[in-house]
Amino acid sequence: MTRRALLFFSAGLVFVLALGWAGFPRLLYARAEQPLRFSHKTHASDKAGLACADCHPLAEDGRFAGIPRIDNCAACHTEPQGETTDEKRLVEEYVTPAREIPWLVYSRQPENVRFPHAIHVKRAKIACERCHGAHAESDALPLHETNRITGYSRGLTKMSDCESCHAEHDHERTACLACHK
Repeated sequence: MTRRALLFFSAGLVFVLALGWAGFPRLLYARAEQPLRFSHKTHASDKAGLACADCHPLAEDGRFAGIPRIDNCAACHTEPQGETTDEKRLVEEYVTPAREIPWLVYSRQPENVRFPHAIHVKRAKIACERCHGAHAESDALPLHETNRITGYSRGLTKMSDCESCHAEHDHERTACLACHK
């Protein structure tokens, strides 16, 4: 191979790798907006005074109860609380007809994983922010991204996050089957 051919090959290889590095994530994830704009900051403020568990409680059996149901929102939002179009839509399209909001879930767990929130929140007293970030300070929900291949959302917590936290607190490794089915 001549020096010129090697130079063109190398330049082409670098170009294709850079294109893949930058382009693949854009192709891999489908992006979507949530059905309504929502401010955790407003709801967690001193005025509203809500804690994470007020809207995202644990079920009686200790499982995470998930996204709040519309009756939870209806307790305060029988009429629009603000002037935004999303606040009016919340009341007119969801609260009044008692229709659930089709929220897109950010951190749906893989089928082979079980995560007992109760053990972590109640027994270990780990704050929600440790795994889910400081949502109480955010005025807007992030863009939802779904992996086109796996169907899972681009969640906020990774297995390495769990491993490092367990290494800090357990002082020993947890067996795989403790979290994986």
